[in-house]
Amino acid sequence: MAYEVEKSDEQWRAELSPAEYQVLRRAGTEPAFRGEYTDTTTEGVYSCRACDAELFRSTEKFESHCGWPSFFDPKDSSAVGLIEDRSHGMVRTEVRCARCGSHLGHVFAGEGYPTPTDQRYCINSISLRLQPAEG
Repeated sequence: MAYEVEKSDEQWRAELSPAEYQVLRRAGTEPAFRGEYTDTTTEGVYSCRACDAELFRSTEKFESHCGWPSFFDPKDSSAVGLIEDRSHGMVRTEVRCARCGSHLGHVFAGEGYPTPTDQRYCINSISLRLQPAEG
């Protein structure tokens, strides 16, 4: 798949920390309840840490108590791409940045959270950068 932002593996390694690279470019997962934005309530926009594309807003963030930041919808439906993930012996839906293809996390549906979409975008904090609202 072609993305607007294309870089070599060497470029990604040079620009990202080892932990960022592992999650964003190798579809790793940060430890539960340790991410920078897990419990953040700051108003603003969450962008891709790899390419700065705007992905999620704080108005769609909710408390899921799952250990990672959770959103019920992306900022714009074209901001993320969804891919079937059959790793780890299960079928899940991987969420990637539509601009650079970086791994963000997974989306789950039908879990019963009281949100407008009944979806939980379970996103690694290390995949995001929060830009607080001016105010």
